[in-house]
Amino acid sequence: MKLTKKLARIAPLVVAAALTATATACDASGTDSASSSDGRTVVKVALWNYKTTPEFKALIDGFEAENPGIDVRPVDILADNYPEKVTTMLAGGDTTDVLTMKNVTDYARYASRGQLLPLTDEAAGLDKASYSGLDDYDLKGDYFALPYRSDFWVLFYNKDMVGTEDLSELTWDDYAKLAKKFTKGSGSDKVYGTYLHTWRSVVQAVSSAQTGGDQLGGDYAFFKDQYDMALGLQKAKAALPFSTASSNQITYDSQLTTGKAAMVPMGSWWAAALLAEKAQGKNDIDWGMAPMPQAGSGGKTVTFGSPTAFAVNKKARNADAAKKFVTWASGPEGAAAVAKIGVTPAYTSDKVLDTFFSVEGMPADALSRRTMQPTTVQLEMPVSDKTSDIDQILKEEHEMIMSGEKSVDEGIKEMGRRVKDEVQ
Repeated sequence: MKLTKKLARIAPLVVAAALTATATACDASGTDSASSSDGRTVVKVALWNYKTTPEFKALIDGFEAENPGIDVRPVDILADNYPEKVTTMLAGGDTTDVLTMKNVTDYARYASRGQLLPLTDEAAGLDKASYSGLDDYDLKGDYFALPYRSDFWVLFYNKDMVGTEDLSELTWDDYAKLAKKFTKGSGSDKVYGTYLHTWRSVVQAVSSAQTGGDQLGGDYAFFKDQYDMALGLQKAKAALPFSTASSNQITYDSQLTTGKAAMVPMGSWWAAALLAEKAQGKNDIDWGMAPMPQAGSGGKTVTFGSPTAFAVNKKARNADAAKKFVTWASGPEGAAAVAKIGVTPAYTSDKVLDTFFSVEGMPADALSRRTMQPTTVQLEMPVSDKTSDIDQILKEEHEMIMSGEKSVDEGIKEMGRRVKDEVQ
């Protein structure tokens, strides 16, 4: 009787999940066939916010132009709901051919569950030296996705405010000194030398990348110098206070584009947004990009970031055509397609860089070009079954430190204690 009642309770949930998956998998035409009316092979691609994410249209249009026998159809999902929807789709046996991997954590989960087709042979044919982020999809020697874009953090700056200062090889000490130098005014006319956004990665991920510290390890002493620098800028009133930025929901975009901050560390994805805003007349800022400041000198540029990839559903209806799309999107042709709209591709070459910097409005100076070729890009957060829980702990303690509710030493100690007691 208990088993019967339990089945009765879960049956509606199973049916609802299956219906959700089916509904989500329908393309804009409402059809669900493996071929189009004109005989072309249909490849369905799960993605998010199709109308406002131009890279997807650029890739689909470019691929179809070179492969007229394949009809690529977007399966559009709201960005905020994307991971949950894809999880439900896969659990329900959905046959959408290509799945966009929004982050590496989700990728590892789907791959470890056997829900993705292997792309190891396709990865073996790639020039790995030309890719950023490819190694992040290596699961014990096998690949189940190929990256088409790879965003990493750089230093955006207002050229008029920075003037002739050399930003090419800054240490964090250099950066802090310049931030204080660029700070001017008071009250509503206050201009900060820099803006540090509220995300924990601004302090923690860059510290991990540049010191070799392990964000999953439980010992977070390597965060200290970066926190001291960030809080020192707040104390010197050279950066907007964390509490103000958080409570007022300040956007990093507004700080640079309205002339409120001279320098803003941020991901390379911002370039495309700045270009779009300028084209729409929403800002007229003359901006540039410099390498992220470094924990030490030495000429190498170490930063952090996260790739975005395509994978093939293990239950894809047209797996061969799907693999063809994924390989094309991750290669030189796909790189050129997204570079044309100011998106940072995973594959990089001199030709692709020329395309990227030929976009109208893109800064084409030597420093900006060099910025797009960092020495090392470390994954923003390591992949593990503990990643999500640890990420939440580090986020909570970060907010306590930056708002002044805990000292740096207290916050770092509490991070370690909580990770060891609650997760490990």
